[in-house]
Amino acid sequence: MSKQNLLIIFTKNPVAGKVKTRLAKDIGDENALEIYKFLLEHSFNITSPLKTTKQVHYSEEIPDHDLWDQGDFTKRLQYGDDLGIRMENAFRKGFEEGYEKIVIIGSDLFELKTSDIAEAFSALSDNDYVIGPAEDGGYYLLGMNKLNTEVFRNKSWSTSSVFADTLKDIKNSRVKHLPIQNDIDVLDDIEDHPAFKKFLKYDRQN
Repeated sequence: MSKQNLLIIFTKNPVAGKVKTRLAKDIGDENALEIYKFLLEHSFNITSPLKTTKQVHYSEEIPDHDLWDQGDFTKRLQYGDDLGIRMENAFRKGFEEGYEKIVIIGSDLFELKTSDIAEAFSALSDNDYVIGPAEDGGYYLLGMNKLNTEVFRNKSWSTSSVFADTLKDIKNSRVKHLPIQNDIDVLDDIEDHPAFKKFLKYDRQN
């Protein structure tokens, strides 16, 4: 895969009470933190094999030592007043640095595979955008080969309208849609999933 490709991984610093807060309401802060660490490890495992430039963008601070030190990942800090501006800034910096195809993902998708990300980069050879819709109405992946600031602005982030509103911004472009996937936000997302059973061993009321 070309070194002109940049994968941006947006992640939150794993701190109890600050990650997976909707999930924590049902299973507690510590369990929610363990699930987030589990998802971070999955994100690391699926992105490590990709032969492309990879950047991890942290929400609060860049830690000295964590799992991302094990691979060819560059660490950056997110900056901006909301999620959209933070993503816009990350894309802008990437294009300024000379990357031709940029894809961004979050770090809370257990369904996401290495092949999904590789397909996204490949799709940008024939499309202006690639997007992976999430079941909750957002998106889990966004890629483009030229900066469009509109997709990052005037959105109600973390709501069910984000995907539809984003499509309106790119309606006259060539867009590749990836399959719908489910990101992990609430108990219903993991309650019947075997991979998460070990995190749900405690009574919800405790």
